[in-house]
Amino acid sequence: MALLEQWRSVAYNQETDRAQLQKFWQDYFMLEKGVYEKLLENPDEKVEGTVKELAEKYGLSVMEMTGFLDGINESLIEENPIEEMEEDTKVSLAFDKEKLYKNMVDAKADWLYELPQWEKIFDEETRHKLYIEQKKSGTVVKEAKVYPNDPCPCGSGKKYKKCCGRNK
Repeated sequence: MALLEQWRSVAYNQETDRAQLQKFWQDYFMLEKGVYEKLLENPDEKVEGTVKELAEKYGLSVMEMTGFLDGINESLIEENPIEEMEEDTKVSLAFDKEKLYKNMVDAKADWLYELPQWEKIFDEETRHKLYIEQKKSGTVVKEAKVYPNDPCPCGSGKKYKKCCGRNK
């Protein structure tokens, strides 16, 4: 069984006691935060190695590193082959800074996108801009409905029903 499959069977197990699962995620999020603190200290450093080597480097178990790799994968410059990943698979943690920040916002992971290390990477205005961009990307904006007696949106000054709303 590939590492990712093992990780997901534990992390998303529906039969696990809810309190246990909550504790599992609390513990994991603290470990994840620690890895991100280290990664963001040197955001341009190209961190590479096998899954096992990176787990040792960051003080995680191979399973925890698998979860971390699953979470960061979409933010990487080049995604890792996480579906078939094993302990000796070479992986990279080279991330796209903007994409990572936006994905943290999207995941509502304020404990990650509010890390002080981001202040050295993006100024406050840029972080705010990225935050707003990400929040708006999930917002569906419906156009205002045009009724027959409304002014035509084409700007002709006629009523919609007498202009663009006519059946032609």
